[in-house]
Amino acid sequence: MHVLYEDNGTLKAETLFSESDSTLQVESASGKRSKIKKANVLFRFEQPAASQLLEQANALAETLDIPFLWECAPQEEFDVAELGEEYFGHTPSAVEKTALVLALGGAPAYFHRRGKGKYRPAPPDILEAALAAIEKKKRQAEQQEAWTQQMVNGELPEEIAGVAPSFLTRPDKNTLQWKAFDAAVAQLGTSPEQLLLKLGVWPGPLALHHYRFLSQNFPKGTQHAPAELGSPGWNDLPLSDAQPYSLDDSSTTEIDDAISVAQIDADTIRVGVHIAVPGLAIDRESALDAVARQRMTTIYLPGQKIPMLPDELIQSFTLVAGEPRPALSLYVTANLATGEQLSTETRLERIAVRENLRHDLLDEAVTEAALEDDSSDLPYAAWLRPLWKYARILSKQREDVRGKPEGSNRVEYSIKLDGPTDDPDTPVRLIPRRRDAPLDRLVSEYMIMANNLWGGLLAQHGVPGIYRSQQAGRVRMSTQALPHEAIGVPYYAWSTSPLRRYVDLVNQWQLLAAAEHGVSARLVAPFKPKDADLYAIIGAFDAQYAAVGEYQSAIERFWCLRWLQQQGLQTVQACVLREDLVRLECAPLVVRVGGMPELERGQLVTLDIRGYDELALELECSYRETVT
Repeated sequence: MHVLYEDNGTLKAETLFSESDSTLQVESASGKRSKIKKANVLFRFEQPAASQLLEQANALAETLDIPFLWECAPQEEFDVAELGEEYFGHTPSAVEKTALVLALGGAPAYFHRRGKGKYRPAPPDILEAALAAIEKKKRQAEQQEAWTQQMVNGELPEEIAGVAPSFLTRPDKNTLQWKAFDAAVAQLGTSPEQLLLKLGVWPGPLALHHYRFLSQNFPKGTQHAPAELGSPGWNDLPLSDAQPYSLDDSSTTEIDDAISVAQIDADTIRVGVHIAVPGLAIDRESALDAVARQRMTTIYLPGQKIPMLPDELIQSFTLVAGEPRPALSLYVTANLATGEQLSTETRLERIAVRENLRHDLLDEAVTEAALEDDSSDLPYAAWLRPLWKYARILSKQREDVRGKPEGSNRVEYSIKLDGPTDDPDTPVRLIPRRRDAPLDRLVSEYMIMANNLWGGLLAQHGVPGIYRSQQAGRVRMSTQALPHEAIGVPYYAWSTSPLRRYVDLVNQWQLLAAAEHGVSARLVAPFKPKDADLYAIIGAFDAQYAAVGEYQSAIERFWCLRWLQQQGLQTVQACVLREDLVRLECAPLVVRVGGMPELERGQLVTLDIRGYDELALELECSYRETVT
């Protein structure tokens, strides 16, 4: 005797071995015995053999006409055996009953199960809707398969082209388009990015890298809406008699800062740090504030720039030479013999920058030797030499606080493109520049001085600001006026780049209040003590600044790979950072090299270039030898 029973929705036919009141013990063809519940048994049978029943029943079920069965079946609930007698014209055999069970169970649109071996035909209207859904699903499957095959063959279906870019960042995985694309990726054994490039969704890896970042951070595009600045109220500000110069790269258009110096007597100078004041035209929670807060920072890329502020506002406040512009000025009177700061003053005024100087045009002429030698020929000597002397004093004072010199002698590179970014043949230039170049150090010292003293001014008047501190090696942004140990200053509040960084703009609002109202500034400043919005700004800025930094690094890495290919280099030298991590000597590129021997940090090695991957931003290298 054999039994047909259900086991977790699966039909099984096995030989009866023994039974009790509620259970049966059955034996499979392999000899394995199992205990089952009697309630799960559909029926018992003697012929055919248990091992043959399902095979024969499946073959018969394939021949059964489901629509005809639905027409023959009673309209009420029925048993399989009843329908079998009506359909076959005789008492159904075990094979026939099993075939009916399989056929009815495999056609849920036609028959609804009502219990063990019992079914009820679907009402006509429900059957019609179910069949329509099945047909629709079938057509969708056929369409999906057709799209998949088109993409496998390298053709992008028109219906997918419009949504294909979203597959990279925000795919709707319930759509036929995504399912077809995902199937094509699986068939080709590739990645979504590689297939999208193969299909021509983007012209190359660079466009893909841009899209990945911009679609997430600038879903409405990078262009600013026209800015309404209103009538300027700063033309009545007093005009300073200072004679400042700005110092930036030739590509800089957002000139945030300028520096002036006046010789009071043989040992005393007055240094002025003058910062552009877009805070005069932007009110907290205004439309312009919303734009700046959403972007948080200007994004600089080789050949491209995404400004934080609209161009109309930048052009109104950038410290362009020869035009009086409003500035928040910090004046420091200092003794060059002792290094003592005799007085400081912050005031809002207008300044007229004498000239916008450029690093790349002056670096070769302005050397440390020329600055130290009063008899040497030095451009802008009357401006540079006193500033250099005091900058050296400021640097020494910070070094004494840190207890060690500042490590800043590494070569850095500017990446310049001699053509459009979207042309694969555009020549790439890597321009080396030492971080400790005198002009860099000079400007850096005075910006550090301003950020330090202005941070102290906010703390002195109890006006909240956003500080950047470092303690126990941890750098963080906070509203607490804490020391920055690596820089060697008691306070450090970013305040000198308000055209380019939102934190600086926020601090500028607070400084304007402190400069005008002094001790009562905390009552009138845009942000009051313990303002929760300052914490929200810090969190948003940290997140955006990190995302922008990662994006900039990726794009710079891309252009480094492109430069290496254009140079046709087959071998390069690199400096070991740790284990298999090295930094190239000829380009600002850090790569991992498999098979590296254990070498000391700083050891030079020669590498063979094996390949480039502009999509993964990887340079494939192998170790050749250690440079002795």
